[in-house]
Amino acid sequence: MREVLVAREDELPADGRKVVSVEGIEIGLFRVDGKVLAWRNECPHQGGPVCQGKLMKAVEERLDDERRSLGIHYVDGSLNIVCPWHGFEFDVRTGSAFGASRMRLKRYRIAVREGGIYVSLDD
Repeated sequence: MREVLVAREDELPADGRKVVSVEGIEIGLFRVDGKVLAWRNECPHQGGPVCQGKLMKAVEERLDDERRSLGIHYVDGSLNIVCPWHGFEFDVRTGSAFGASRMRLKRYRIAVREGGIYVSLDD
């Protein structure tokens, strides 16, 4: 693996995102809870530009003891990326899809040093 400089640290604000192209691969950089994460900008469902989708809290439907709906609510502390093509949702921290546990975003290892964000690419 080799590291490639993809952005300056100051280009990625707190709770921000930036999509970069590295050797023909689009990668979404996210700063969440002070940590930088990098995901391939390709939805595993049908290849949509997932990292450019809406960021929002997870939505759950609450049920009573008899399994009747009490309405939906947003889950505090959660943050999902919603693919703009078909609405698949992925946890921005883990890359896991909701409702389709086998579907995951491709994660890239990153290093932040000397003001730069570096992504490790497979050779």
